[in-house]
Amino acid sequence: MDLDPLAPLSQALARLPAVRRRELRSFSPGGSGLLRPVDPPGADLLLDLASNDYLGLSHHSQLREAAQAAIDAVGVGAGASPLITGSRPVHAALEERLAAWLGRQRVLLFPSGFQANLAAVLALADRHSLVLADRLIHHSLLAGVSASGATLQRFRHNDCADLQRRLQIQRQAQPRRRLLVLTESLFSMEGTSPDLPAISSLCRAYGALLLVDEAHALGVLGAGGRGLAHGLE
Repeated sequence: MDLDPLAPLSQALARLPAVRRRELRSFSPGGSGLLRPVDPPGADLLLDLASNDYLGLSHHSQLREAAQAAIDAVGVGAGASPLITGSRPVHAALEERLAAWLGRQRVLLFPSGFQANLAAVLALADRHSLVLADRLIHHSLLAGVSASGATLQRFRHNDCADLQRRLQIQRQAQPRRRLLVLTESLFSMEGTSPDLPAISSLCRAYGALLLVDEAHALGVLGAGGRGLAHGLE
């Protein structure tokens, strides 16, 4: 019998109601903060509220000139990961300038925020750890927790009292267990921010590590655009 291993998937897709079917849409830049759908042709301009390009830097004249100069000098792409031969002097220079700007010892660049969160959680937690995460953290952080094998607990969104209660219970039960708290400085889906100084104080009091995702605040919020976690120790 010749069985098609993809047949069950094709059948499942065919059973999907039309309202649940999705296809990627393409958009062309239509000016500052505007997008034009490619399909249908001649569609009206749309106000772009989905992009993370809050400052419009993707079209900044100096950045475009610098990008063109870099392409002329070293080509398009490094051709390898940074761990092999893909690290360039310009990457190291950017890391040094960012570290000085943020007042930190080191900065490490990643190709995307998802990869940065995944790697950071894996570096800070393992299967013996407990991770206490805000209920609304980004999926990339949850993917890191899953990959690390750590135990996960979710505390109520931006609720320091619930976080403290859980920290206290865990520290009393296992005084030497590694605890990692995960939150974001700006939750982009709703625009709220936690009380980061209070969360930082709780982590110090209970000996927990704190990882703050600044993806939507860095460059926009905080002193000089340095993010809302700037200055926390």
